[in-house]
Amino acid sequence: MNLPMKPAHLTALVIDDEVQIRRLLHAILEREGYDVVECGLGKLGISEVAIVKPDVVILDLGLPDMDGFEVLRRIREWSAVPVLVASVRDGPLEKVQALDAGADDYMTKPFNNAELLARLRAIQRRSEPSVDINKFDSGPLHIDFVARMVTVKKKEVHLTPIQYSLLRVLALNSGKIVTQLQLMREVWGDNAEAQSQHLRVHLSHLRHKLGDAGFDVRFLRNEPGIGYRLADSVA
Repeated sequence: MNLPMKPAHLTALVIDDEVQIRRLLHAILEREGYDVVECGLGKLGISEVAIVKPDVVILDLGLPDMDGFEVLRRIREWSAVPVLVASVRDGPLEKVQALDAGADDYMTKPFNNAELLARLRAIQRRSEPSVDINKFDSGPLHIDFVARMVTVKKKEVHLTPIQYSLLRVLALNSGKIVTQLQLMREVWGDNAEAQSQHLRVHLSHLRHKLGDAGFDVRFLRNEPGIGYRLADSVA
């Protein structure tokens, strides 16, 4: 009989506020050959994804400092790491929300150990190798996607959530034209079509804030009739 191959030098990050669950998962994963990192807070978990760069994440939804769905969405802003949600919430709505937010799979607690390991192997096989982009630099402009912090000339620029989201999309596609529809869908999701009148206003305010901070806004270009681009040069 062919047994599943154990992972070699893979790291699993467990984000769960229950100490007993973390201990259980730590023991299961360690026996399987994983290096295990664990934490009990969502914000810390987001930081650990950036620092540790795990091969897989096991995420609980009921965290004390922030909702697990938000943790998942924040991770997905810059990382494609495989994420398995393990939660006591067993309703179909929660499962759909988790998958829509970027989870690769969903298990309810209590779970079967063998099934857990099989699901981890499956989502790791499906995942494509990718380079996580957690920071962006363009001249005096610096964006820390993990901390959601924007600085110009090393001074923080305070953006609204929508302004930040617009800048994030443009930065992740630096040098490329992002169509108006793409921008709206990335920022507003299903409600994108209703926001077409507001896109220009939000981008205008974003340009003013960056310009006031000392960033050359000629780099944030409007491509008439198409969309917008965070350019590599002003030529």
